[in-house]
Amino acid sequence: MKVISFDDIKQLNISPLCCYQWVSEVISHKREFYLPAKIHMAMPDDSFCNIMPSIVKFSDDNCARCTKGGVKVVSRYPKREPSLDSKLLLFNADNGEFLAFMDANWITAMRTGAVAAHSVLTLAKERFSTISIIGLGNTARAFLLVLASVIPDRQITVKLLKYKNQAELFMERFSEFHNIHFTVVDNTEAAVRNSDVIVSCATYFENDIAKDEWFDEGVLVVPVHTRGFTNCDLFFDKVFADDTGHVDHFKNFDKFKYYTEMTDVVNGVSVGRENNNERILAYNIGVSIHDIYYAAQIYHMIELDKNKLDSLTEIDLHEPNNKFWI
Repeated sequence: MKVISFDDIKQLNISPLCCYQWVSEVISHKREFYLPAKIHMAMPDDSFCNIMPSIVKFSDDNCARCTKGGVKVVSRYPKREPSLDSKLLLFNADNGEFLAFMDANWITAMRTGAVAAHSVLTLAKERFSTISIIGLGNTARAFLLVLASVIPDRQITVKLLKYKNQAELFMERFSEFHNIHFTVVDNTEAAVRNSDVIVSCATYFENDIAKDEWFDEGVLVVPVHTRGFTNCDLFFDKVFADDTGHVDHFKNFDKFKYYTEMTDVVNGVSVGRENNNERILAYNIGVSIHDIYYAAQIYHMIELDKNKLDSLTEIDLHEPNNKFWI
C-alpha cells in the first residue's frame, strides 16, 4: 500500500477544469454509487470527527479500471493549526486490495470548491454577474478558480467581505484573471444586497448573519459549510442539496417550500431554477463519493507514471500469507 502525500498530489498539476469535470461526473451518477451515511462525532469546544465511507464505479476504462472504495476521515480542532485536516484510505473494491493512504486536504478543498461552482452554474439566474464571497480561505479560492476556468470569458464582479488582510491576498491570487473585477465590502449587509450569487465559505457561524430583506429576488445562496443562513430555509423558493442525509435533520427541513437533490436536477428527474425571480438555497457541500472519485483518479494518474509510483513510500501491513487461527 502506497502513501500519497499532499505534495505528491499537488505536483500532478490537476487543472480546475478537470476538478469540475470529476464533480459533474459524480453528481450525474450519484445513484449508481454506494454512499452510506457518514458518522459524525461531536466533541467539546466545537471539535468534531467525521468518518465517511463510499464506493464508486467507473464506466470509462481509461479512468480507474476498477471499482474503488474508500474511507475519508475529517477532523476539526479549533486550537490546531490548521484546524481542519483530512486523510483517506483507498482500496480496490473488486478484490479488497488496499491501494493507498492519502492526504485528503487538497482533495477536500478542490472538490468542495468545484461542487460550489457546479451549484452556481446550475442554479444561478441567467447572466449572473455579481458574486459575493464570505470567508476567503482555500475553499473560496478553489471555488473561484474552478468557476473562472469553466466560464473564462464571463465578466464577473466579485465582492469580498473584508476579514483581516485576506481580501488583499485573495485579490493578489487572482490578479491574472482579467475577467474578474473585485470590490471589498466592510459588512455583511453590503455583501448580501445587490448580489446575484452569495457563496459562504466560512467554517462557523453561531447565528444567522443576514436579514431576510437583504436578499434580492433571483439570488442564489451557497452556504458551503451550511451555517449562517437558516432564515433562508423559511422563505426561499427552492432548496437543493447533494444528499438528503445532509439536510433532513435540519430544524427547518419540513418547512422547505421545495426540495430535491442535485443529481435529480442534472438528470432531468426534478426541476431546478425555473425563472430569474426565484430565491434559491443550495446546500451542496460535497459527499465522500467526490473524495473517493478524486482519490481513484489521482491514484490512476500516479499509477501511469511507474517512476512516480515506485518513488512513493510503501506501507507493509504484514498481512498473513495463509489463513490463521486464534
